[in-house]
Amino acid sequence: MGRYLVVGSGATGVHFAQSLLERGDAVELVDVGYERPPSPLPDATFSAMKDELDEPEPYFLGGRGEAVVYPSPNAKPYGFPPSKAYVFRRPGGVNIAERGFTPMLSFARGGLAEAWTGGSYELRDEELADFPFDGAALRPYYDVVARRIGVAAEDDDLRRFSPLSATYLEPLPLDAHSASLRSRYAARRERINAMGFHLGRSRVAVLSHDLGGRRACGELGRCLWGCPRGSLYSPSLTLADLLTHPRFTYRPGLLVRRVLLDARQRAVGVVAEPLGGGGSVEIRGERVVLAAGALATTQIYLQTFAALGLTNLALPGLMDNRHVMVPFVNMSRLGANVELASYQFHMLAMGIDTGDWRSDAHGQITSLKAAAVHPIVHSLPFDLQTSLRVFRRIRAALGVANIWLSDRRRAANVARMERAPNGNLRMILEYGDDRSDLAATERAISTTRRALAELGCAAPRGMAKILPRGSSVHYAGTIPMTAAEDEHSCRANGAVRAFPGLFVADGATFPWLPAKNLTFTLMANAARIAADID
Repeated sequence: MGRYLVVGSGATGVHFAQSLLERGDAVELVDVGYERPPSPLPDATFSAMKDELDEPEPYFLGGRGEAVVYPSPNAKPYGFPPSKAYVFRRPGGVNIAERGFTPMLSFARGGLAEAWTGGSYELRDEELADFPFDGAALRPYYDVVARRIGVAAEDDDLRRFSPLSATYLEPLPLDAHSASLRSRYAARRERINAMGFHLGRSRVAVLSHDLGGRRACGELGRCLWGCPRGSLYSPSLTLADLLTHPRFTYRPGLLVRRVLLDARQRAVGVVAEPLGGGGSVEIRGERVVLAAGALATTQIYLQTFAALGLTNLALPGLMDNRHVMVPFVNMSRLGANVELASYQFHMLAMGIDTGDWRSDAHGQITSLKAAAVHPIVHSLPFDLQTSLRVFRRIRAALGVANIWLSDRRRAANVARMERAPNGNLRMILEYGDDRSDLAATERAISTTRRALAELGCAAPRGMAKILPRGSSVHYAGTIPMTAAEDEHSCRANGAVRAFPGLFVADGATFPWLPAKNLTFTLMANAARIAADID
């Protein structure tokens, strides 16, 4: 039986830990671990919350209105609610400067996937061409994770973009808006496919029937605020299960600064700072596993070298998928009733076949249901009263297509250490060639708009938003897995070549970034590494 020290309770950390426990090892997990606030009225719908809460305004908009999204050229048409503030809270001492890159970091129990929308897509075999293992090595672990968390899927036109090798649940019933889009797609499928555009059901980590202590989706319309039933998977649910295991130890309240090395530069633990103050503490383990999320893991790695005197180290290859939002109006839905009591996130997904698998695009289509509508209302070119009347008329027809493009490692995009003006070291995240994929981005927008037009929708070109790099929250590439013995890289089992005894199990190891939601593959890969580690 081995004793493993895991850093981070996000999607990779908890599934790595669960796999180790299942094979008989002991795990100690170190974490900052900001906790999710309790969900009030867990069986109430979105509409009922507004009537039944004593003070609904702070819950929906924040005590100081901090969740209100104000007009801005770069603003998304939605914002995260106050109940998700814990996900993005940063402890003191996380010193990061961002240049051409606007990332989100999380130190919550469950990490960034506490705020995800559940998109779960297997990679195609060809999309693993740059990895030091093939699709056959990963497929069994998609199934392991799917059985653990519950993923709903349907065999349809998206199989060409994402296989269905795992065990999946039946999907939730479509809302009326999504059903109308799929029906029109079926009628014009051949014409739309000729554009390279394909439509199908989202593969999403939401329960269509009970699983363990989690309940099936009750269609409450509260997904964005945090599912009170545990229907939409989040890693904190797995962490709660791990806390009952006799060989699992959880150490929250600790910010890991660097890896602890012995005289031979072998990893023997971590050095962490208690959030409550006091001196640094050393926590030891037979194997050290960084699963803190690609950016936090990168910072720990760089700070480990800084402690050895190497303060000018730069890691090339920082990646994040280009993210585009294309709002649209489904003309056939104007004036229709709005289904507020419904699964809130995407129920349809899309793929764009470019003829080259490396440049294919992928996306998800969300119809507007329960949501904070103020970002949309205040963007209309009318006075407030008129805007509200117009919005009520068009609400049931509104939707947004989120599109992602692939990314590859390039020397201009780096994570490095720099001495700040106060003398302290800080990590610099710099994305230096953000314009490299703009032509491909415009083609993806054009294809999506033309396909939406065939579906009876109007998608005004001027409303499409190319979001800043970092917005997709699919970070990768700084300590890549390679077959060659490259500097600052990992082996196929996550072993870091620079420091024996150190492993990385998160997105920092990905050598290429397909245009898909990453979390399902991250969890599967962490389970694969845990099965292969010695």
